[in-house]
Amino acid sequence: MDSLPETPPAAPARPPRDHGGNLDAAMARFGGTRADWLDLSTGINPDPYPVPAIPAEAWAVLPRREDMDRLIAAARAAYNCPAHIVPVNGAQGAIQLVPALRPPGRAAVLGPTYNEHAAALRTGGWQVTEVGSLDALHGADLAVVVNPNNPDGRRSAPEALSALAAQVGLLVVDESFADPDPDLSIAPRLDGRLPNVAVLRSFGKFYGLAGLRLGFALAQAPMAERLAELAGPWPVSGPAIEIASAALIDKHWQAETVQRLTRGAARLDGLARQAGWEPVGGTPLFRSYATPNAQAAQEGLAGAQIWSRIFPYSQHWIRLGLPPADRWEQLEATFATL
Repeated sequence: MDSLPETPPAAPARPPRDHGGNLDAAMARFGGTRADWLDLSTGINPDPYPVPAIPAEAWAVLPRREDMDRLIAAARAAYNCPAHIVPVNGAQGAIQLVPALRPPGRAAVLGPTYNEHAAALRTGGWQVTEVGSLDALHGADLAVVVNPNNPDGRRSAPEALSALAAQVGLLVVDESFADPDPDLSIAPRLDGRLPNVAVLRSFGKFYGLAGLRLGFALAQAPMAERLAELAGPWPVSGPAIEIASAALIDKHWQAETVQRLTRGAARLDGLARQAGWEPVGGTPLFRSYATPNAQAAQEGLAGAQIWSRIFPYSQHWIRLGLPPADRWEQLEATFATL
C-alpha cells in the first residue's frame, strides 16, 4: 500500500488585520442599537465638515480632467506640496498600491502601527519586518513610517525622514493624521528632492467624512505616474471631488477644527487620568492610554455602550477617539464609574 504523502508544513501565522469601526461586533456581544452606542474605536473627526450642495452633474457623469485638476489644486494648497498629487480611494487605496511600485524585496515598517501597511506588503509578495526605530529601517528596499503614528502618536521630524530617505530604496510616509500638525509634514520637501519618497494623506479622518473614501498619494515623477496608472482612470467619485474641493480650501473651518480637537483631546486626557489611566500618546483625533488590563477597560466602557479600540500586541493599551460635541456627557458619566 502506498504511503500517504506527508502533511505539508503549516504556513506561518500572520498578524490579524484588526481595525476599529467594528461596532457590529460590539452590538452582537453587548446588545443595544446603533443609536445607543458611542463609537470611539476610530480616529475620525466626530463633527464632520458640513457637506455643501452637490451639483446634479457630479452624480451623473464620470469625473472629467478639469474636475480632477480642481481637486488636485485644492490638495496642493492644503498640503503645501510642490510635487504631483494622485487622488485615490482613501489612504487605504494608496496603501494597496504601494506594493506594486517596485519588485518585491525586503520591507521594514516602523511599529507598532496601522497593520494594513504590513498586510498589504505581504500580500504583494514582500518580506516584511516590523522595527522599533528609524535607524533600524536603514537598508530596507521599502520602508514605512506613519507620522504621526497610530496608535501612540510618535512623531518623526521631517529632517529625520529626509535623512532616512537616503538610507532606503523607497520611503513611504503615511500622514493620515497630520492635518492638525502641518509642520510635521514632509510634503513641502518634495520639490525636486526626495524622488524616492511617497506621502500618503487621508481626507476622511480630519474632515470627518470617511465614507467618501478619498485620499491622496504625493510623489514626484515617475513614481506619481506609476501610482496614477495603478489607481486607474476614475479613482474617486464626482461627489467626493465637489465636497473635498470646498473643504480643502476652507481655512476658517480647518483652524476652528484644530482648536476644537485640541481642546477635546486635553479633555479626554483629563478623564483618563482621573480613572488612573496613563497617557501613551496620540493626536488631536485620538488618544491612547496604558491601563492595568485593556480588555477589562474596553468591556467596562462597553457596558455603558461606548466602544473603544484595543490591540493584539498589548494587554494594556486602549485607544479612544473623540466623541461628538453632544455626547461628552455620556462619556464623562461613564468614566466617573470606572
